[in-house]
Amino acid sequence: VQLQASGGGLVQAGESLRLSCAASGIIFSLNNEAWYRQPPGKPRELVAASTGSGKTNYADSVKGRFTISRDNAKNTLYLQMNSLKPDDTAIYYCWYAGFLGQGTQVTVSS
Repeated sequence: VQLQASGGGLVQAGESLRLSCAASGIIFSLNNEAWYRQPPGKPRELVAASTGSGKTNYADSVKGRFTISRDNAKNTLYLQMNSLKPDDTAIYYCWYAGFLGQGTQVTVSS
């Protein structure tokens, strides 16, 4: 199983990014998914999670700005990030069915 995250980059505060996570070696079904992040010098934290039935949960710091979703036909997970802040700077990781993908760097300048 491989989870390949992409879409990170350097943006200015207030801008948006959409992270993608393409899964291979696994068939998407009604499993839970999640996005984590690890800010510089800090431990990894949960950003957003979704159950197979579509129930979502967000960290307080991103509520109203981030949206987690998936496209089962494309075996791809998404994290839409709007109104980005410098505090959102971190390495972002996707997680699906017990597998953690490699990270993608998001840097937000003020």
